[in-house]
Amino acid sequence: MTHSQTYLKQVAEIAAALDPALLEVLATNLAALRERGGRLFLLGVGGSAANCSHAVNDFRKLAGIETYSPCDNVAELTARTNDEGWPTVFEGWLKVSRANERDAVMVFSVGGGDAARNVSPNIVRGLDEAKRRGLKIFGIVGRDGGYTKQVGDVVVVIPTVDASAITPHAEAFQAVVWHCLVTHPAVLMQANKWEGLATPKP
Repeated sequence: MTHSQTYLKQVAEIAAALDPALLEVLATNLAALRERGGRLFLLGVGGSAANCSHAVNDFRKLAGIETYSPCDNVAELTARTNDEGWPTVFEGWLKVSRANERDAVMVFSVGGGDAARNVSPNIVRGLDEAKRRGLKIFGIVGRDGGYTKQVGDVVVVIPTVDASAITPHAEAFQAVVWHCLVTHPAVLMQANKWEGLATPKP
């Protein structure tokens, strides 16, 4: 098979292996978060940080959930990195935001954080701060889920079907899962633009 054939075959395998019941649980939790007036903080680095920015828009505009990502404020992110260090950037954001038990964090990550191997230590520290403050912890992660899976309340782990393609599949399926969530009937509050337009006459 060509690379493209292999890649698309793997995409289909991952989609078939995801647990729809877990997505339903996550959607229910997000609807409850909105109902209690809680905020959603999206944490991610690298490509997952870019996904956080996109998802902030969707959760705010389509789902009516007050949502933020520390990655969207590059001035604060780099100031904290420069002055206090990379591992504490998310922890510091949650402190200043006065995150509390009404709120939740959602992690987008390939590995979910691993303090022992110094991979995404800022996610690990951010989750520790979230736990101290009583936040719900959600995640869409790859591999074995890492620290996010260990401490999270509802965490979707993207199945590994090819050890040489963990990152592209995990980051791609972050988008698949969050789009599933924001269009879920329990979560969606405002239709997407194109879906909301009247069907043109032939």
